[in-house]
Amino acid sequence: MTKGGKDLDRSATHLLHRAGQCAAEIFSSEARTTGLTPRQFAVLMVIADEEGLTQTGLVERTGIDRSTLADIVARLLGRGLIQRRRAKEDARAYAIKLTPQGARALREAQPGAAAADQKLLANLPPAKRQDFLDTLNLIVTAIRK
Repeated sequence: MTKGGKDLDRSATHLLHRAGQCAAEIFSSEARTTGLTPRQFAVLMVIADEEGLTQTGLVERTGIDRSTLADIVARLLGRGLIQRRRAKEDARAYAIKLTPQGARALREAQPGAAAADQKLLANLPPAKRQDFLDTLNLIVTAIRK
């Protein structure tokens, strides 16, 4: 491998990006019958946990940028998985909730998502799996502040 390639093997930014690509591929393979992407699944999970959130709330909870989230919401609306209503506290914003089809899609995707997580973590020694998740959470939490 060239020196440049070795440098990439030590780049946190590059390795996190590659790990994210691997995770998305595994998720797509495991949850393929649902047609959901990992980000769509995450959005549905948050909506299920906190029904009535606005898109701003979804941005805050998921870390997905506003324009990407707007596209995800449009796609989920188009598939009939979510619905929007004007928020009571801010008439300019929309409160989002799952439709029955959205709740079903989420239930159907959960085993595939869990299998994807298991496949990803299976590459680590069992004793390091929780440390890995804790480290990722530490990075995300520190950067969000």
